[in-house]
Amino acid sequence: MIIVCPECLAKNRVPEDKLTANPACGQCHQALIPLVPIELNEQNFSQFVTHSDLPILIDLWADWCGPCKMMAPHFATVAKQYPNVVFAKIDTEANPRLSSAFHVRSIPTLVLMNKSNEIARMSGALRSSELQKWLDQQLNTQP
Repeated sequence: MIIVCPECLAKNRVPEDKLTANPACGQCHQALIPLVPIELNEQNFSQFVTHSDLPILIDLWADWCGPCKMMAPHFATVAKQYPNVVFAKIDTEANPRLSSAFHVRSIPTLVLMNKSNEIARMSGALRSSELQKWLDQQLNTQP
């Protein structure tokens, strides 16, 4: 599998059976799959999303959004439990072109992607158990 480093954007080849072994980037030696949400923005989004073979769950949020702030710790908690999914956050206020490209109408909005393909979308804040249930359903329906 190809995994893009969230720190330096280097492409790394990782055998699928090594994904749970905390693989590190061959270039910068940072964790390739940090079990915390990473920040995506207009500068790194395309490089990161189009080249990564792992599914990416994106939380589109804004600092002024109460439900976004309420969901953030749940999103971070669930990120620790899925080493085969990259959890990412996009600040819609700081990245208006990405917000527009995703046609965001309400926040928080979760978008599950496989490369540049949107697999599923959910709007509204979720608690950890609800987020896990939704994500498991989406991952289990993928070929």
